[in-house]
Amino acid sequence: MRSEGVGVAVSAENSALLGVVVGAVASYVTTALSERARWRRELDVRWDERRLTAYGDYVRAVKDIIAMANGLAAHRGLTFDHAPLEPTRDNLDRLHEAEVRRHAEIETVRLLTDTDTISAARQLNHCVWHLLAMSRGDEPGDPAQWSEAFTAYRLARDEFHRCARATLGIPGTAIARDQTWPPRWTHRRDSAGPSNA
Repeated sequence: MRSEGVGVAVSAENSALLGVVVGAVASYVTTALSERARWRRELDVRWDERRLTAYGDYVRAVKDIIAMANGLAAHRGLTFDHAPLEPTRDNLDRLHEAEVRRHAEIETVRLLTDTDTISAARQLNHCVWHLLAMSRGDEPGDPAQWSEAFTAYRLARDEFHRCARATLGIPGTAIARDQTWPPRWTHRRDSAGPSNA
């Protein structure tokens, strides 16, 4: 009988020891998985922050180029701008610097984003280059061609925004914009009409 009691005691001790080991392993696994998930979330947030910064820097560089190109195009009579820019060496140098900055910013975007956003950025770049060429006089153009090219730019920009928002997990869509170019409020009155002078 005595050996039966020893066997039960050893079995109880082994069961208790096994319970402690299983509990420790379960606790370790749960903690490790929890820490891994937390680390993954933090990493995702850091990448999203970097993507958002890269997207913002790239879009600002594009907008700077387009603002200058629009001013140069207005000077050439292709569109209306409140501040037309003459194609002086200083203005062309500023335009070149903006293009260098855009080129650097797109490389960061390409490193951080997905193929859809890269494709949208590539299309946006093509539209920017087309407007640049027309604004500098490197490519012939008239007001109708400028308007068509500017509309293509705005559509490409909106597609880039859509793709960028998707990679950042931003729900919904961007607010639709009036794609009329030039804006309706800039249309000048017919000069043949009555004068109030």
